[in-house]
Amino acid sequence: VQLQASGGGWVQSGGSLKLSCTASGRTFSSGAVGWFRQAPGKEREFVVGRRWRFATTNYADSVKGRFTFSRDNAKNTVYLQVNSLKPEDTAVYYCAATARNPITSMIPNPTTYDYWGQGTLVTVSS
Repeated sequence: VQLQASGGGWVQSGGSLKLSCTASGRTFSSGAVGWFRQAPGKEREFVVGRRWRFATTNYADSVKGRFTFSRDNAKNTVYLQVNSLKPEDTAVYYCAATARNPITSMIPNPTTYDYWGQGTLVTVSS
């Protein structure tokens, strides 16, 4: 299984980007998928997670109302629309997936996920 993330870039504060994550070797139809981010010198941070079986999406409080998760089954791709960007959103954004069905409390935990993309850099200037 390979995950390919893309869509990062440089934007000014208040701007938007749409990040993509395409899977090869499996489909985004079972288990769970998540987006995480890691800023320089900081630990990897949960952004959003989606459990397919229960059709539930969990967002980190810091991104609620600004970030939106979506998927395109035909393209086997999930997206993260990031709006109203702030300088503190600057980070490498990673997509991750697992074929297992984690409980809700484990969605934000990076150890839940078995497959990771290479990351895409988002830089927000003030």
